[in-house]
Amino acid sequence: MPTTYDRFPSRYFNPFLLWTDVALKTQEMLLSSGTVIQKRTERMVLAGLVPNAVDAEEFKLMGEEKLTAANQSGAAIASQLQLSSQALFQRTVRHWFGSATALIGLVTSTTPAQAAANSHEWLQASARATATVTQLSSVGARVVQRGLKPIHAKATANARRLSAYRA
Repeated sequence: MPTTYDRFPSRYFNPFLLWTDVALKTQEMLLSSGTVIQKRTERMVLAGLVPNAVDAEEFKLMGEEKLTAANQSGAAIASQLQLSSQALFQRTVRHWFGSATALIGLVTSTTPAQAAANSHEWLQASARATATVTQLSSVGARVVQRGLKPIHAKATANARRLSAYRA
C-alpha cells in the first residue's frame, strides 16, 4: 500500500538536502527583505509627512501583505503538520506492530531454522521502524519549507518590484 511519501523521489527525504534548501531560501528572503526595507525607507523619507496617493497606497500595502503572508504561512504550516504527522504516525504504528509481530514470531520459534528466519524478519522490521523515526528531521524541514514559501515569495516579489521603481 503506497503511503503519502511514496510519490516523491528519495532526494526529498534527505534531511541535509531539505535543510540546505531551507537555508538557501531563507538567505534569499533575508537579502530581498533588506532591499525592500531600504527602498521603502527611502520612499518614506522622500514622501515626508504628506505622502502622495501612490506612496500612501504602498505604505498601506506594507501592512496588508505582511498579514496576508503570515496567515498563508500559518495555514501552510498547519496543513503540512497535519499531512506529515498523520502519514508518519500511520507508518510508525504499522512498523511498530510489524516489529512486535516479528519479535513474537522469534520468541515462539520452535526450531533453529525458524529462529533464524524470524530473527531476520525481526531485524528487518526493527530497521524499518528506526528508519521511520529518522524521518522526523525531513518532516520538520518540509514544515519549515511550506511555512517559509509565502513569506519568501512576497519578499522576493517586492524586491523585484521596488527595485524597478524610481521615485
